[in-house]
Amino acid sequence: MGKEKFYITSAIAYTSRKPHIGNTYEIVLTDAIARFKRLMGYDVFFLTGTDEHGQKIEEIAKNENISCKQHVDKISGEIRDIWNLMNASYDKFIRTTDDYHEKAVQKIFKKLYDQGDIYKGKYEGMYCVPCETFYTQSQLVDGKCPDCGREVAAAEEEAYFFKMSKYQDALMKHIEEHPDFICPESRRKEMVNNFLKPGLQDLCVSRSSFKWGIPVTFDEKHVIYVWIDALSNYITALGYDVDKKGDLYKKYWPADVHIIGKDILRFHTIYWPIILMALGEPLPKKVFGHPWLLNGTSKMSKSLGNVIYADDLVRHFGVDAIRYYVLREMPYAQDGTITYETIIARYNADLANTLGNLVNRTVAMSNKYFDGIITNSGAAEKIDDELKEFVVKTKDEVIDKMNEFRAADSLELIISMARRLNKYIDETTPWALAKDVNNFARLQEVLYNLLEGIRFLGVLLKPFMPETSESILSQINSEFNTIDTLDKFGYIKSGTVTKNASPLFARIDEAKKLEEIEKEVAEAQKKAKKEEKKSDSKKEDAPAEISIDDFAKINLKVGKVLECKRVEGADKLLVSQIKIGDEVRQIVSGIAKYYSPEDMVGKKVVVVTNLKPVKLRGVLSQGMILAAADENENLSLVAPDKDLSDGSKVQ
Repeated sequence: MGKEKFYITSAIAYTSRKPHIGNTYEIVLTDAIARFKRLMGYDVFFLTGTDEHGQKIEEIAKNENISCKQHVDKISGEIRDIWNLMNASYDKFIRTTDDYHEKAVQKIFKKLYDQGDIYKGKYEGMYCVPCETFYTQSQLVDGKCPDCGREVAAAEEEAYFFKMSKYQDALMKHIEEHPDFICPESRRKEMVNNFLKPGLQDLCVSRSSFKWGIPVTFDEKHVIYVWIDALSNYITALGYDVDKKGDLYKKYWPADVHIIGKDILRFHTIYWPIILMALGEPLPKKVFGHPWLLNGTSKMSKSLGNVIYADDLVRHFGVDAIRYYVLREMPYAQDGTITYETIIARYNADLANTLGNLVNRTVAMSNKYFDGIITNSGAAEKIDDELKEFVVKTKDEVIDKMNEFRAADSLELIISMARRLNKYIDETTPWALAKDVNNFARLQEVLYNLLEGIRFLGVLLKPFMPETSESILSQINSEFNTIDTLDKFGYIKSGTVTKNASPLFARIDEAKKLEEIEKEVAEAQKKAKKEEKKSDSKKEDAPAEISIDDFAKINLKVGKVLECKRVEGADKLLVSQIKIGDEVRQIVSGIAKYYSPEDMVGKKVVVVTNLKPVKLRGVLSQGMILAAADENENLSLVAPDKDLSDGSKVQ
């Protein structure tokens, strides 16, 4: 009989930009679970990859003056490099621009259309480009996207829709009958109470306002929208096709678990299961929505300037130290946090002082006292039995925790085992035993127990810190490195010779390391700012050409500022009452750094009068004041050099 299969996936990373450590956490967690399952004897298939279509990518490529494919090739390559850097042991890396995926998705869309689950209609709503999602006005939070908090824009376009409500009752029944389908439990309650119980709306599954996507075969004005495209990767990667099902699909589907971030839980626990129901395919067994890794207390964001990248962290601390940190610091259901200070503190306490010191001094004592020759002398005492019982019990607890994907709890148990072994050294005092030849048999037994305990550590660390695990097992020269050899103490054979002690983790000088990082970050920011200015300069030097008809669409008029005040709670914003001919417009401008309200009153300014009104910090703005800025961030309002009457047209 063959091994039991285990199919695990991470979400596919969006190719808008290089992933930060918060994004990278997911691949490390998924890899740790995949490695654990392999350790337990499962036939594992681990899928990851990149999501490469959509309006956001089309806009980025246009701004970079390159093709969409050139952009996604570059970012997908960067993502794969980081996954490899972090030792992700994936079996397949799918790209949604892969030809086989695109063809399979087109067939899926056509099948759903032919059976009446997809129909053509028109969408009117508020659209968030970064999230690639439409929202109704009632779904917005303070007028902004409820998921990412960014600005949304009104959009209306012809689109195809998927009949979500048709499958709502079936999905609710499935969730009730499979309470572990969505975990943690808090996430299941959130999905049921916030989305399923209020009732599902039909889902927009095509777009016609941009071209970078998989074309609908029977209506090429439309491209297939992200959810059917991206979510289908979990089956197309296995060779699924409407007309046939590949061998990998027959072997591994349904997935045992999708590992995804809590922010995309709705798409994986509502949209994806319903798509599968409509296709007549089995649902994944479990969807695990992990929390976020925050920088301090804030979500990482390029605009906030608090992004930390995995490759930078690895350069300073090493791959396994960063794998350990992100897995150890992320609770099961609550957000975790990362700062350079907390990394150094955890590194020194757990890796250098506890684990590294244990292995180094034990191997060093074996070499010093017995030329590295390990001997199970049998000179046992009661304290040895207590240690053995603790270690074997801990191994069982680690397995139980990892079966629930509780990586942080598992690592705490493993480090607790290392602490207990260090305590055993203090209790047995090998250095004192070494002073009397009559105690040599006892010293041999103590070192044997320590080395066996370290063997347990080395095997249990395989899923989490593969390089460290290999180094530990190599130093003690262990040939018994499988999970089934952790059923008891005593596998290391007498006569085995330990190798030279090699420090696993050198203690870090916090002040020195923080100073080094601070200088590096400052240099990187300086360089990025310089590149940004250079890029902006190039854009200004070579603007996109427009026709006179395009320019005529912009309505510019001279206005006079009657009143001006600061927007409450917004340091950068002023709100002005501006007379433009026979009307007075209220306009919000981000110029408070350069002009006071008193400066503004009485000024003549040039105003764009046909912009769609928007709310900024809850204040209505009915246009835009024009201003110019140089590379030194000096800003000046654009104004007529003669005393023109307000309402005069600028042309």
